[in-house]
Amino acid sequence: MDLEINRQALIPVVQQIVSAVAAWIRESGVSPGTRLPSIRQLAHDNLLSQSSVIEAFDRMVAEGLLASRHGSVFFVAAQPAVSGPATECQWYEGAERDWGVFTDSPLGELKLGCGWLPDSWRENDDISYAIREITRTDIAGVFNYSTPLGLPVLREQLLKRLTQIQVASSVDRILTTHGASHALDLLIRTLLKAGDTVVIESPGYGNLYSLLTFHGVKLLEVPRTRSGPDLQVLEALLAIHHPKCLFINSLYHNPTGTSLSLLVAERLLQLAHARDFLIIEEDVYGDLQHASCTRLAALPHDDRVIYVASFSKTLSSALRVGYLTANEATIAQLVKVKTLTGMGTSRFAEAVVATLLANGTYRKWVQRLRRRLSVEMATTLQLLEDEEWEVFAVPAGGMFLWARPGVEERSTLHAHARRLGVLLSPGALFSPTGERSDWQRINVAYAGDRRAQALFRAMGPAGSSPPF
Repeated sequence: MDLEINRQALIPVVQQIVSAVAAWIRESGVSPGTRLPSIRQLAHDNLLSQSSVIEAFDRMVAEGLLASRHGSVFFVAAQPAVSGPATECQWYEGAERDWGVFTDSPLGELKLGCGWLPDSWRENDDISYAIREITRTDIAGVFNYSTPLGLPVLREQLLKRLTQIQVASSVDRILTTHGASHALDLLIRTLLKAGDTVVIESPGYGNLYSLLTFHGVKLLEVPRTRSGPDLQVLEALLAIHHPKCLFINSLYHNPTGTSLSLLVAERLLQLAHARDFLIIEEDVYGDLQHASCTRLAALPHDDRVIYVASFSKTLSSALRVGYLTANEATIAQLVKVKTLTGMGTSRFAEAVVATLLANGTYRKWVQRLRRRLSVEMATTLQLLEDEEWEVFAVPAGGMFLWARPGVEERSTLHAHARRLGVLLSPGALFSPTGERSDWQRINVAYAGDRRAQALFRAMGPAGSSPPF
């Protein structure tokens, strides 16, 4: 069995073994009970250590892909039958509701427009270690509520991170949340009431639009440019309206991938003071930064900026750990709402993240992630250029591109995507009014897949007919 292990890749060898053996089982159509080559033979044939193969096989046993006998003989496990009604689709931001699952696609589904990393990019061992460490050293704490502000040891680590990016705060001014969406919900519940007006970017985060509308808040739309909100449009709106807040995604903006310039940031802060509004700065992709960047919360702002971040996009969406920092009075209000609506956050999840921060694992992980995304970004940009797609901007980092086919006839894009098993996030998702758009959010972590590349070619100048 040739596993084709790439020792220069950023993916750990154990994870490559798991992926290769799983692919062999899936593509070879082997029957349950089929015996795998011995650990010694597989290690010898692929120049691997036996310990790496053992670790990979143990992981696959835990996942139900393999079964073992006498601890050293491994077989393909029988997969449990799953009935149709019990099968649920993973939540997918922006999937067209009438599509459902691509049961008619021989290639499966590729979530090209999603907002998170592929499962194959995850490094499970580090999280597993953190979980074992917590259950070994603080098993009693797993069963208890966290404190109202959040786990103290986590907030201490978060303060160190904020200090590194020059965001002034203190442990008592940091509030943990169930991800960034929870933080935004708490802020809206606390700071706004039905009938209030806020400024939002367009295109922007569709769930934020829905959340604000759900609470009866009125939206003032400002176009997002390559350097931030369109200041001319914003100033015209401020001359007429008196918004309570401006919501902004400063770094690696969702969906355009653009980042805030210093000149625009300084003007936004001037306007916030002059027009008396708060700025809610969401920075969920900020850990992907490569070089110097501009955050509003890192500039002098006299408590005009509330900073929101999360580990859901970079570490795990299942852990649901986010946080925000604001002045003491705002934090006090938010704590009351947080306790009233949810009794606090998960002490266990916060302990996992605190462990990964404290032992340096998270820092090393995001360093590897930045390098890998940088390669995928450059490759995707080149492919789109070759196929004459229009790109809104060339991001300095992150995972998103905002692009559309360069051909005049773009109406066949979704037909090509469906045929190839590609799930898109249509431009209308990122509009406050749901206005149709030819622009698509492309997650470069998925763009190297042959299905994505086939879609780019199909909508290029030579793609006159579907490739399949």
